[in-house]
Amino acid sequence: MSLELPTPIAAYVAANARLDADGMLKLFASDAVLLDNGAVLQGRAEIRRLLEEAVIAAKAIFTPDTLRHEDGQVVVEGPARGDFKGSPIRFTYRFTLENDAIKALEITA
Repeated sequence: MSLELPTPIAAYVAANARLDADGMLKLFASDAVLLDNGAVLQGRAEIRRLLEEAVIAAKAIFTPDTLRHEDGQVVVEGPARGDFKGSPIRFTYRFTLENDAIKALEITA
């Protein structure tokens, strides 16, 4: 099933599939916020660290299979597979977009 993802989200998913940290990072606004497992990361430097440590190092690839719009956010769900305990794990990504960039992203399992 092919989802009609908004452009910045589609580009993020494609960069993640290539394990391309730079490609994922460039889609975030300079002042973006990422919430992951209780941690709040602000700005590209902190987000880069998370991407390198939790995504690239673990070869974690997210494959969205559902999409909905909720409270001004784009909510995408699907499994992530990689070299981490419990793989695959189903995640929910809640994107807030602004000016074709990711302004905020909340990731929950």
